[in-house]
Parts: sequence; C-alpha cells; structure tokens
Amino acid sequence: MIVSTKGRYALRVMVRFAQQGGDRYIPLKEIAEAEEISQKYLETIMTTLSKAGFVDAVHGKGGGYRLSRKPEEYTIGSILKLTEGSLAAVSCTAQGAAACSRTECCQAKPMWDRLEKLIDDFFEGITLADLLKDGGV
Repeated sequence: MIVSTKGRYALRVMVRFAQQGGDRYIPLKEIAEAEEISQKYLETIMTTLSKAGFVDAVHGKGGGYRLSRKPEEYTIGSILKLTEGSLAAVSCTAQGAAACSRTECCQAKPMWDRLEKLIDDFFEGITLADLLKDGGV
C-alpha cells in the first residue's frame, strides 16, 4: 500500500485544522502557503473533504475552511479511505474488487485479508486528536 500525495496532503491539512482549534475559517491560499501545496491541487482535495462533510466551507470574503467536527471524531482511516478509496495492500482484498478466479484455491488470500484488517484497525484506531498529542501514536 502506498498512500498518494492526495491522501498525505489531506491528512496534513486536517491536522492543521485540528491545530487551529476550529473556530475560524482558514482561507485556501493560507493553507496552500503554510503546507507548501499547489493551490489548484489543494482545491481538489478540499472539494473532496467538503463534499464528504469533513470540513465546512464558506465562500467569499472572510471565508475558507474548518473542521466540521471535533478532532477526536476523525479517524486517520476515514480520511485516507476518503482520499485513497482503499487501503488494501493487494487489489483482490479491496472493496468492490472484481472477483478473482483463484479466490477459492489461493493459499495467500487469508494472509492478505489479515494484513488488510491490521492496516484498517491501525488507521481506524488513530484520530486527529491523537496526532496532536506527543507524536500521536
């Protein structure tokens, strides 16, 4: 499993919002500059986060983005799954994967299933609030 820049940047932005405390809207330009992310690429990420209800958005003067919930209510897994689509290590264990003709006889499938569960449990067990505490994990 390799987390793309979209997933990593979304996580960085969500951590920044959690650090800010959530009472003020942060303009896109300010986020882009602080995180050294292209404003155009960040727009795509923020649209994804906004449509999923992870952030509140206000347009116009004084507008920007902020968390829609408390940092404790966001798991790292939920953020990565939203932006990555899947955290599966192999395609045959991903949600909605095409049926594999070898599933019934694959000796490795149980191992891949266990790995996927470990990854999911790990990321679902960490919240944004956890990352703000002493290195997070």
